[in-house]
Amino acid sequence: MPHAELKYSSDLDLDAEAILAEIETVILEHDGGAGACKGRAYPADRFHRTHITISVALLSKPHRDEAFSKALLEDLESRIKARLHQPCEFSLGLNYSTPFYVTNFHAV
Repeated sequence: MPHAELKYSSDLDLDAEAILAEIETVILEHDGGAGACKGRAYPADRFHRTHITISVALLSKPHRDEAFSKALLEDLESRIKARLHQPCEFSLGLNYSTPFYVTNFHAV
């Protein structure tokens, strides 16, 4: 199950939920078995320069090689930027979790 986080200066007028949904769509277009993408957005009221930083994390899998990663990153960048309607600094990172990472559902 992928994760996505948006951290951005609060002067950006953006639809964080739509961007998170777009990230999930792009991931599933590249890897239909990736599952739902959990996402969070953090606007910052204190900042220096208008910016957005996006982090996307996936589990390591054999098919998620360099070619896969480059294509995914390119599509994520273009699709996210299409949803940004004002100038800003832009950073996007794609990370892979180590084998020592636990992800599951906790039920009470």
